[in-house]
Amino acid sequence: MKSAWSFAGVVALVVCTSPGILAAQSPPAACARAEHRQFDFWLGEWNVTLPNGRAAGTNHIQSINAGCGLREEWKGAGGSTGTSLNAFDPVSGRWHQTWIGSDGTLLLLDGGLRDGAMELSGVTTGADGAKTLHRIRWTPLGGPPAAVRQLWESSTDDGKTWTVAFDGKYERR
Repeated sequence: MKSAWSFAGVVALVVCTSPGILAAQSPPAACARAEHRQFDFWLGEWNVTLPNGRAAGTNHIQSINAGCGLREEWKGAGGSTGTSLNAFDPVSGRWHQTWIGSDGTLLLLDGGLRDGAMELSGVTTGADGAKTLHRIRWTPLGGPPAAVRQLWESSTDDGKTWTVAFDGKYERR
């Protein structure tokens, strides 16, 4: 009986420690597709300036939930704050962002990588029922230090004309 238990113990040890068997038992990472990494260029601690060189604020973008999303924490130079959650949806093949600002702004945006930039868009409806189209583009500028341009444009005529709502240059801290 003792040799049967010893044999069973050796088999269990080999099965449990064999790399091939463990790999076969481990499920793939939920967000392992390359598309989940498309917005990773935005990760980090950033100082943000306006085109005239004045400070716009700081931004902290971190990977969350095992790489399945990004969380943004904005602090404006004038005291405003905002948070966004960003994630790639493998079913639709699109990125989504939900932005909530301390001024009450709620943006629900979606889109994807276009010509090397992340471009997300959505529509808000004002208290008077007027619709505004929003388009925000994050473009990696290279470095060092690493830099990203965020250009937020809005349109009240269904995209015929656009007005710049925000144009910021992010420089990694």
